[in-house]
Formats: sequence, structure tokens, C-alpha cells
Amino acid sequence: MERPILFINACARRDSRTRRLADKLLLRLGGPVEEVRLDEVSFPVADGGFLDSRDRLISQGDFSAPAFDLARQFSGAETVVIAAPYWDLSFPAALKQYFEQINVVGVTFKYTEEGVPVGLCRAGRLFYVTTAGGCYAPEEYGFGYVRALAQGYYGIQDVRLIKAVGLDLYGADVDAILASAEKSISEMDLD
Repeated sequence: MERPILFINACARRDSRTRRLADKLLLRLGGPVEEVRLDEVSFPVADGGFLDSRDRLISQGDFSAPAFDLARQFSGAETVVIAAPYWDLSFPAALKQYFEQINVVGVTFKYTEEGVPVGLCRAGRLFYVTTAGGCYAPEEYGFGYVRALAQGYYGIQDVRLIKAVGLDLYGADVDAILASAEKSISEMDLD
């Protein structure tokens, strides 16, 4: 049975330009899609009680608890697509909360005796799709952070950025910018 593509959707707007590009990519990738809409996830508050409970479960090796559902789902995915618009020099806060939930020692990564993280995720590739109104973007529109986690912790080495930027600049031809990004998706080597 073919495993679905895990689609992490951090797009809150119904007419999201980021979602438009992600849909184009998902269609190009083909196959079933399992979507996690971050605006529909009730993330727990990462307070002392939550962290203590989570640490206790990890130390016991009990990863069957609902607190690890998202981590298990992410770890088992063969392909991951993240759609995250670029807001206020970063991606939406819900995506950061998502990463905090899936960073689980024993599920998405482990440490060597020297303290170096080793990925436990099955995915061979991760696509990060974003759009930005402007063109100023330290860390490549949040991509640098996502790439560092994927490669350094999860063991996903093929990490790709798909972007359309300058969409809200005065005089911007939004349709042409998005069409150019969609063309790059159509021409992307997926092997």
C-alpha cells in the first residue's frame, strides 16, 4: 500500500497563495495526501507539567501516548510537504508549535553517545513551500530553520525550497510571479 504524502498546512487563509503553490506541488507529486491543518490543531501549552509528563513517557519508552501522535505520523511519512507563508520575518507560530511537538527523542531522532542527533524519520525528502509579500528574508523565508531540523535531526537530506516573493510590492504582477513559481514546480526533477 502506498503511504500518503504528509502535508503540513500552516496556511490560515482560504485564498492562500502559499496553499496554491502547495496544491500544485501535491498534484505533481501524485498519490494520496494526509493533511495536518495547523489552524485546527490544539497544541498543548509547553509548561512545566506538560514537559515533565512528556519526559517521563520518553524515559519509559512509551511512545503510544496521544502526545506523540504527530511525531509518529511525521516519522513514518515517506514524503513531507510543508506550506507556510512568510509572516513577520518567519513562518506562522503554529508551525513552530508543530516542530516542538514532533521533536521527540526516540521517535523522530535519537542521540549518539557523543550527543550528536541521528534522524529516525523515514522520509526521503521534504518540500518547504512559502510565499512572501516582500523580498527581504533572512534565513531564506524560514527555510534555514526547517532545513536545519530536517537534515540535522530528522535525517531528511533532500530538503527543497519552493517560493514566490515580492507579491505585495507596489506594481507587482502577482499572477506572473505565482505562474513562474508554478512553472518551476512543473519542471522540478522529482527523481
